[in-house]
Parts: sequence; C-alpha cells; structure tokens
Amino acid sequence: MVSRKKLTLGLFGFGCVGYGLFEVLEKTPGLKANIKRICVKDKSKPRQIPLEHFTFDANDILDDDEINTVVELIDDADAAFEIVKAALKKGKAVVTANKKMIADHFTELLQLQKQYDVPLLYEAACCASIPIIRNLEEYYDNDLLESIEGIVNGSTNYILTKTSDEHMSYADALMEATQKGYVESNPTLDTGGFDAKYKLLILIAHAFGIVAKPDEIFNLGIDKLGDLELNYAREKGLKIKLVAYAEKAQNGKIKAFVLPKFVHKTDKLFNVDDVFNGVKTKSYFSDTQFFVGKGAGAYPTASAVLSDISALTYDYRYEYKKLNQTETLENDDQITLKILLRHNLLNGPTFEQFFDEIHESYRNHESGYTIGMIRLNGLKEINARQTPDSSIILCDVCNANL
Repeated sequence: MVSRKKLTLGLFGFGCVGYGLFEVLEKTPGLKANIKRICVKDKSKPRQIPLEHFTFDANDILDDDEINTVVELIDDADAAFEIVKAALKKGKAVVTANKKMIADHFTELLQLQKQYDVPLLYEAACCASIPIIRNLEEYYDNDLLESIEGIVNGSTNYILTKTSDEHMSYADALMEATQKGYVESNPTLDTGGFDAKYKLLILIAHAFGIVAKPDEIFNLGIDKLGDLELNYAREKGLKIKLVAYAEKAQNGKIKAFVLPKFVHKTDKLFNVDDVFNGVKTKSYFSDTQFFVGKGAGAYPTASAVLSDISALTYDYRYEYKKLNQTETLENDDQITLKILLRHNLLNGPTFEQFFDEIHESYRNHESGYTIGMIRLNGLKEINARQTPDSSIILCDVCNANL
C-alpha cells in the first residue's frame, strides 16, 4: 500500500474558492493536509474565520520551510505568477486555479517545474469539478486523440441558459450572474471568450502537446449577442453555447478557436445548462466520450483544488507526455467555418465580401444576417471591423434538416 505524504499548506487568497477549500479540508481529516497560513491583501476586509489564520506578507509563507505546498487562489494573474514562480524556486509544490496565469506563462512554468523538480497542478483552472486534465494526461496518453470540444465557462453558460429558457435579455442575465458571483471581477474575461480561450490553451497542451500563446487562438464571446440570433435559435429549436474547440486536421495540424455556436438537441452539449461545463473528446480507439460537471462556484472549484492536493500526497505530477510530438496550429487561411453574421444595415457594413460561399441572406429595413462559409482569417478581419450592432455565431446546424 502506498503511504500518503503529509502536506503543510500555505494558501494565497481567501475569496469564495479559498473559503470553500478551507471548509472542505475541515471535512476531510484523512487527507493529511492542513493549512498553516493564509495570505491576503486587504487588512480591513472581514473574514469568516479568526484573524490568527492570516498574514499580509507573502514571505511568511514562501520563507517557511515547514510549508511544503503553496495553493494559489487569487484573481490577479500577474501577482499569481510571481507567487507561483517564487514557490517553485523554493522547492514547494504548487496548486493553482489561475488559467490566465498558466496560459500567459506556460513555457516558463514548464521550465521551472523541470529545473527545480517540483510539481505544479492546476485541474481547477479548466473545468472546475470535471477532472479533464487528469484524463487527458492519463487516459488519453497513448490513444490517438482527434478532437476536444466543450463548454468550459460556467458563467457564460449560465447567462445563455437564462436567455434560452427564461427569454431573459442578455443584459439582465449578465446582471443576475454577476450578483450570484459567477462572473469574474472583469466581466469581459468571461463574456468576451478570453477565459474559455485560456482554458483551451491548457487543454491543447495536454491533449495534443502544443504550447500556444493566447494571441495564437481566435476567440469571440457572447457580449455582442442580440435579439435576432436569440430569436433565430428559439425558432429553430437550437441553443447558443460558447464553445472551445480543437481538432487535429488531416494534415496533422491543430485547428482551434473559441466561438458562440448554435447547438442542436442531438448534440450532448445541448442539455449542458446553468453553470455546468461539458467536454466531448473523440479519439481513434475509444471514439466519443462526454464529461459533465459544475464549472463555476466555490465548492466545485474547491473540489478540483482538493483533488490536486490529494494527488500531491502521493507525489503525483503531470508528465506532459505529448510535448515531444510535432503538432502545430493550423494556418488561419486553412480553417473554414460556417457562421451566421448579424449586421445592422443602417450603421454598418454587411461584410459579404469576406464569405467564400453564402448559403442564406436575410434583410429587413434595419438589420439582417448572412449565413455562409468563411475562412478564419476573414473572420478575424470582420471582427476587427465589427460594430456594436453585429455578432458572429458558429452555425454548423443552420439550414440543416432540423
């Protein structure tokens, strides 16, 4: 029987997830992990537990030799990187949930893990309660993975569920999600598709062995959704979901993007609602598999952090087995997508010149939409020129026999 290593934790951040972790650790005494000190920034903020648990100096954790594991749960990606880098250099294992920090500094974090021979785990950075990274690392380590697609942002999924099921306006749904604490302090990280892109970058590294930079992946969010496309979805029996997608093309290159997408009821993602995440994988041997679980909230995220802490008690670390492969990202001019583009005829252009094929076009006296095939570089050009009265949605099922 493998014996478990005892962990003494230093925790950075005590927001919803930090407090959730504190609570779940209290309820799992057999884990052999305890929090010795919690570092926070705001001295005046009231706390749910006694003040003696806290420090306001990061070095009280980083310089404490008794603390062998740092758990980083703050929302400032730059500050988080400095904490994680310092901890790894001091030989401390690290658990983090900061997807932007990982996406921005993946190469350096890989180097630090190797140089100082310490693990960095970040299951909570991708899909909260869904153990997708561990599955990509272990289950799919030798299987020939063809694609990964999913709803990886619980906040936007909550908003889209409200617009679909309750016919709530986008603005009202965003306000409700914010009031419930589902949205980042900077809402654009969620609604602009950036959070989903950072998560996709992490998943691509473990799925296909590609370490990409954030500006190499195209992302659009849901922040420009309007009544026309919401009504289109209702009339056609579709739902709109913000989807992160990566697929190995026939030439071996990986095409990847984050886009809002019309989803048909036959798609497993159709019934992934509220703050839930859902991820589909397709591989050569095991075909299609589907993972679903809560993707936002204190306890689902804390459960993933707890899982990483538990793994560290057995000296688990990511092996990054696929990083030595030769896959690269596909060129933008080789990726063709079917989209619905809404445009305002009074205040902006229709952008039809960027379409390779037009399948359907609709106009009224004020606005309209165009459905057709377009290359990703053309989509980027449209996005750069977009007005507030236009939006883009992936439309694989548009014009199908619904």
